[in-house]
Amino acid sequence: MAPKAPTEKTQNKNEKKDSKKGKKDSKNPLASLMPGGPGFFTNLVTTVVVFLLLMSAYSVIQSHMKSVSTISLTQVANDVRAGKVENISIEGDNVTLAYADGSHKKAMKDPSQGLTETLAAYGTTPDQLSGVNITIASESGFRFWFSALAPILLPILLLGILFFFLMRQVRGAGMQAFTFGQSKARLTDPADLNTRVTFADVAGAKEAKEELMEIVDFLKNPKKFLDIGARIPKGIMLMGAPGTGKTLLARAVAGEAGVPFLSISGSEFVEMFVGVGASRVRDLFQLAKRSSPAIIFVDEIDAVGRVRGSGVGGGNDEREQTLNQILVEMDGFEPTEKVIVMAATNRPDVLDPALLRPGRFDRRVTIDLPDRKDRLEILKVHARKKPLGADVVLEVIAERTSGFSGAELYSLMNEGAILAARENRKEITQYDLIRSIEKVMLGPERKSHLLGKKQKRLTAYHEAGHALVSSVLPNSDPVHKISIISRGRAAGYTIKLPFEDSKLQSKKEFLDDIATMLGGFVAEEMVFGDVTTGPSNDLAVATALARDMVSRYGMSDKVGPVAFATDQNYRSETYSQEIAATMDSEVRRIIEEAKEKAREVLTTHRAALDSISEELVKIETMEREQFEQLLILNGIAPKKKEEEETLPALNADATAA
Repeated sequence: MAPKAPTEKTQNKNEKKDSKKGKKDSKNPLASLMPGGPGFFTNLVTTVVVFLLLMSAYSVIQSHMKSVSTISLTQVANDVRAGKVENISIEGDNVTLAYADGSHKKAMKDPSQGLTETLAAYGTTPDQLSGVNITIASESGFRFWFSALAPILLPILLLGILFFFLMRQVRGAGMQAFTFGQSKARLTDPADLNTRVTFADVAGAKEAKEELMEIVDFLKNPKKFLDIGARIPKGIMLMGAPGTGKTLLARAVAGEAGVPFLSISGSEFVEMFVGVGASRVRDLFQLAKRSSPAIIFVDEIDAVGRVRGSGVGGGNDEREQTLNQILVEMDGFEPTEKVIVMAATNRPDVLDPALLRPGRFDRRVTIDLPDRKDRLEILKVHARKKPLGADVVLEVIAERTSGFSGAELYSLMNEGAILAARENRKEITQYDLIRSIEKVMLGPERKSHLLGKKQKRLTAYHEAGHALVSSVLPNSDPVHKISIISRGRAAGYTIKLPFEDSKLQSKKEFLDDIATMLGGFVAEEMVFGDVTTGPSNDLAVATALARDMVSRYGMSDKVGPVAFATDQNYRSETYSQEIAATMDSEVRRIIEEAKEKAREVLTTHRAALDSISEELVKIETMEREQFEQLLILNGIAPKKKEEEETLPALNADATAA
């Protein structure tokens, strides 16, 4: 399943919108006032800058005011008698003297006497004063009041500005504090053609789309259902592996019905404050009812919908309160209310039973991984806006990507485009897409990880051991490619491709798969008389598969058809120590028998093992045709598909060293 590939411009625009809104929604309203918060240092720097600017202005004014020195009246009288003073300006009790050399000085006169009387008392004669121009200035005016009040008002003004700035921040944070209980759901307007998705934009999942068409029909024409007494399900649970398109299908339902789409993640309900999640649930449902008909979509609902009473967090666990509020809100729907709740999860086994009972999420839609035909349709959707070369055959890519989800197929096509752009080409070739499959499965090539001759030979024998055992055993998959070029965390890899997709595997297939996984370990032991850390991943996968056979699938005669583990967690308290010991011995037996089977194959076909390894050391990567030629030269018949099978659906499975 895959979305219709929108234009790159639209995709980037939508991603930026979601990213900005997500950041805004997740922001703590008090964070700007907290040390370390996203706005704290910005506000602090702004405050310091404003403070420095005001202090600089104040310092300039003060320095200007203090640049004129103050002298005594005795010095004034002496300077007048000496003929140094040209002009005297009197402003109240302030006396400003202008000297012949261009300098200015200040003095304070006696308030009870005039300046001439004061100077006369200091021995200055009228003839000496006649040579000085004396002017009397008014005491009123802006300059007078500014010079008088500036030393007092400027510090007060500075403190007022800082106080106003801080109060504004606190007031904004206080207003945001009241939005804690509001829903953070993102609303998609049905009239927005840039974000609208319909079933025509979704490839694959035919059964799921048919199931959801009932919901679309109800939202478009509810009267048809209500008249006959039918009630449309209140909740639809979308279940499937990650990347299968659960969110996309929910958006397609809203797009087909032309109704508002309110999407929110289950984790967004839970905050550090008790009761916030329940409040957001109430606000979300009220918003949906006001916008009805509408669809509420809760992604990853297992974040709040896990089984209650597990003891984690106590009876007042915030998640449990949020889940209780969701249950209450869904029960409060009236039959005529056109609000559909959709949720998605890839862990339906951990959900609370009350959430899945009839009347709540009573419609469960399972979305499987796409088959070959669906993968082909998905690839075509993702290739619409990409220039493909004439050699591109998407059918071949679909054959080699069984087990890929829609998200992985999108990544595959995107990686192909990146490879072409990196090499300055205008079209995507088949080789680009083939390389992209391996990149998505195993990671990028590590060309800088050069192997020495000894390590290269060891890796070649290891991968040849995997390939040879898989080719000889009847229930193992045929080999498609072998490489000793490092990719991701693997020093080399062997890709096996079965002829057809299968959702069921037999005990014989499991046993041959385990033997194939141990082929590299056995080859190292046989040829070099030692083992390395290379097979560590093979051993872990083989052991886990053997334990699943014993404890989950009933494929052990000693343990019997009993399932001691229903999920990936093995709880020892569910069985006795005797059973645990029996299970351990059975796992060891399966591994040892698979090891001996691999050893027998490699011993019988030692010449083929040497031939394949030597060729790998030379060319590093061997495709299926080259590998099968070597098998034929060593008397081994390659596996072929049956003639009645028209087009094989190949399942990519990598065994990494």
